[in-house]
Amino acid sequence: MTLSRPSIFVTRRLPEQIEARMATLFDMSCKPVDGVLSADAIVAGAEGRDVLVTSINDTIDAALIARLPPTVKLIAQFGNGYDNIDIEAAYAAGLTVTNTPSVLTEDTADMAVMLMLALPRRLVEGAGVLPKTGEWPGWSPTWMLGRRLRGKALGIVGMGRIGTAVATRAKSFGLAIHYFSRHRRPPQVEEALGATYWDTLDEMVGEVDIVSLHTPLTRATQHILNAARLSRMRQDAWVVNVSRSELVDEAALIAGIESGHLSGAALDVFENRNGIDPRLLQLARDNRVVLTAHMASATLEARLEMGETVIVNIRAFIDGAQPPHRVLPEGRGKLARG
Repeated sequence: MTLSRPSIFVTRRLPEQIEARMATLFDMSCKPVDGVLSADAIVAGAEGRDVLVTSINDTIDAALIARLPPTVKLIAQFGNGYDNIDIEAAYAAGLTVTNTPSVLTEDTADMAVMLMLALPRRLVEGAGVLPKTGEWPGWSPTWMLGRRLRGKALGIVGMGRIGTAVATRAKSFGLAIHYFSRHRRPPQVEEALGATYWDTLDEMVGEVDIVSLHTPLTRATQHILNAARLSRMRQDAWVVNVSRSELVDEAALIAGIESGHLSGAALDVFENRNGIDPRLLQLARDNRVVLTAHMASATLEARLEMGETVIVNIRAFIDGAQPPHRVLPEGRGKLARG
């Protein structure tokens, strides 16, 4: 497929620099005001277009894929995650799907470690004292006592690029590194991190103080941290999730914190299809949970690199080459993952 000036429809507004680049390279169309589009709006916007540029907020399921205009040949996801797209339906329809892996590693790892610090040191709670009251009660030997991070054991679920970057940062704070992953890392990597590999997640979660999730969402990893595994965790342990909300059985996590079995959780992602669970919000108000608004990749640098990666994928596809970050259905080849 070779087009001199391919036409693309972008479902969300992107950074100005990226939109300017796209407008120079492509015949670009997007809505003037940012916001999540309905299925009808996506289909209408894609009319006569060669490429559909999507984001994680767009539900590109089998029903929508069946309605896409025949001109659309590529779905270029602006994001590392792609569980919003029915990859199998897209493949069956002859559509190529790409994503933007690798560019979010450093920012996501920074966020995970920030949450690990914020949770046991009661950072959010402490930062809210002065704005709420306008007064400081003064230093006290027993006021706002948190927990020391050094000497604690961190269990990383998924030791890919992001998990390894988290381990590197966490080691500098004196955390003992443990991990469970589909593939064991080379001995030199384990030695540099002082990392202990676990054959089973069930065993690891019972031996660490913090469980941090960094595995992609697949059929095998949905609710990988389920009620049974949460119950095996140490008394007063914490959960950190900057990956996908579906990796955790949220109801079981809430119950574990409410019962006092778990100390708390720091979540950058959470179930939100029907609104955030009121019990989770109450735990946040009670300072037992830290909630952030899906901010792990929210840096200007990351967004610009994501946009440039989308452009690279589109140009490669239009030039008839294999896009560097093509996503295939499970079992049909190596998936591009962060």
